[in-house]
Amino acid sequence: GLALLAASIIIYANLGFGWGTFALLLLTPDLPLALYPFNRNLASVTYNLVHTIVFPILLAIFSYFTDNYLGIQLSLIWLAHIGMDHAFGYGFKYLGHMKETHFSRV
Repeated sequence: GLALLAASIIIYANLGFGWGTFALLLLTPDLPLALYPFNRNLASVTYNLVHTIVFPILLAIFSYFTDNYLGIQLSLIWLAHIGMDHAFGYGFKYLGHMKETHFSRV
């Protein structure tokens, strides 16, 4: 997680993207947590999908080949968030459980 966070930040800095955008959007992938009071299972599934590295990597690849710098910027922020979560011990959520993650059972 720490390596993913560091790599994302280094690449982000080298590409010269704005740090205000980085700070503003860094916690955006945690928005599915707001669904927990309404539907815990949906919140868990949504949270896990948003915290899978496949989607930001696909976004980065697609954005690279289409010269979409915004997509590259967003994918790096997204990857940094995932790396940050894993570095702090947060992982995928079990269905219906907000605090318990696959890292908490290790």
